Amino acid sequence: METFSFTVTEDAKGLRLDLYLASLEEVAESRTYINTLIKNGYVQINGEPVDKPSSRVDSGQVVTLIVPDPEPISLMPEPIELDIVYEDEYLLVINKQAGLVIHPAASCPNGTLVNALLYHCRNLSGISGELRPGIVHRLDKDTTGLMMAAKENFTHRELSSQLSAKTVKRRYIALVWHHPDRLTGEIDAPIGRDPVHRQKMAVEQSGKRAVTNYAVLQQYRLASEVECRLETGRTHQIRVHMSSEKGCPIIADETYGGMTPKSISSTVRNNKLVEDVLKLAQHQMLHAETLGFIHPKTGEEMEFNAAPPLEYSLVRKRLERDENE
Repeated sequence: METFSFTVTEDAKGLRLDLYLASLEEVAESRTYINTLIKNGYVQINGEPVDKPSSRVDSGQVVTLIVPDPEPISLMPEPIELDIVYEDEYLLVINKQAGLVIHPAASCPNGTLVNALLYHCRNLSGISGELRPGIVHRLDKDTTGLMMAAKENFTHRELSSQLSAKTVKRRYIALVWHHPDRLTGEIDAPIGRDPVHRQKMAVEQSGKRAVTNYAVLQQYRLASEVECRLETGRTHQIRVHMSSEKGCPIIADETYGGMTPKSISSTVRNNKLVEDVLKLAQHQMLHAETLGFIHPKTGEEMEFNAAPPLEYSLVRKRLERDENE
């Protein structure tokens, strides 16, 4: 059990209690979970329990939040091989392989990174009321590369705060069809659930703001290699932005147009190069190559780099060879 106390400042006067707590960097909990804690008597104002999330705070008040110990989850540890780039008693950095899902779901109840970390780690962070191996951020199932996980709550909260403050360095590389209209640029387009295909995301004006900065690293005859740096972390962000906003779907991305012939312009249909590339690409050509952050316990500035997997390198070589044919 952890207890936090905060004195309400003048600029927070009048805020709803749940919004006030959710806005604090020290509280790395969702507003939904904070609501649950308030309703169950885990929040006090000036020592008195408060059970209404809509209660308003006033300057000078002392708000106390009690976060109960996490409840164990009914997931089985599994001895899944992990490529661990860095590990200490507080956190891990993992080079995730393609095909590895992060969290269990109805469609994938086991064989996930969570199952692997439960097997590997003895000390796990407990965030939002569940015992979890500190998944601070996520990568899509078929995206490869670097991601971090926390072993205890303080580290989890601090890394989450760095993500919120946009101080975590996240650099991706991708092989995409076609050439972006500009060699560098910022894509600022909101992303939300696709109104027709609910398993997909799309650029939607009602969605959340999403910002991707990109730069073309290399242009090939029918494709490009780009680097992308994230300012936000929306679901499928790079995949949606490159496909919808730049007309450059990531190679072998079945969901957003990188695989089917109709999504590729007439200049590339029935092309031997395309056939070869899609045979080599066993998954979407998107890789989280660089990850940097400040270690929450030591204050050390840390940066990690991981080369892309074999399939990515083979596709890139095939594109390069096409230039010389």
